Amino acid sequence: MRLKDQVAIITGASRGIGAGCAKTLAREGANVVLVDLLSSDETIKEIFAINPEVKTLSFEVDIRDAKAIKKLVDETYEEFGRIDILVNNAGTCSRLDLEEMTEEMWDRDMDTNLKATFFLTQACIYPYMKDQQYGRIVNISSVSGLVGGLVSGFEPGSMKGRSGPGYAASKGGVIAFSKWVAKEVGPLGITCNSVAPGAVLSAITQDVAYNLDGQAVKRMGTAEDIGEAVLYLASKEASYTTGQVLKVCGGAAIG
Repeated sequence: MRLKDQVAIITGASRGIGAGCAKTLAREGANVVLVDLLSSDETIKEIFAINPEVKTLSFEVDIRDAKAIKKLVDETYEEFGRIDILVNNAGTCSRLDLEEMTEEMWDRDMDTNLKATFFLTQACIYPYMKDQQYGRIVNISSVSGLVGGLVSGFEPGSMKGRSGPGYAASKGGVIAFSKWVAKEVGPLGITCNSVAPGAVLSAITQDVAYNLDGQAVKRMGTAEDIGEAVLYLASKEASYTTGQVLKVCGGAAIG
């Protein structure tokens, strides 16, 4: 129960990595606020099966809407009287190459993956985390944001299963943004880190056949793998860890 009575907001929490993070934090005693465009009812059932003592709150909103974000953060504070943890996980992944990339798809990746991370981070820190002089922000990036896209094992010129330039750029932006925030809010008792998953089983990757030859661990990652990494960065034990990128990728991006 490392997070007993703490309050965690998790985006993209209805399934995949977001649901894995929500269940892991709830297992450790955190009250969880699930944010998604889709219903999180199934995830909530699974949370109560794991830990019936925690409280949950859910919002079905578009996180690209700054006003909706501010409203859900304010309502979370009104309900619980605190906000301790923010996990910015929700994201989109376009699979168009540079020649085919459209403004609409570029903007979708940027707005969902990067701009929404800014909206939520700002709304949780000011005033809530700042006032309580405590906070843990964990932003889900990707090894694509570190290496410019996962290309190993795919035919040159083929975008089948590969992430496009909008995804890589937005996830790289998440890493840079996280480092900037870490420097800004460290004196306030707030840490900000990012997790960079590799090939993880999720709705985004369910139709992708990854080549794992270049990976040290010869399996796909799971939502639970990412959840455990987020748990560490969200804990009090990580008070001396900030501005870092934790690669959870089975060794696909060693170095």
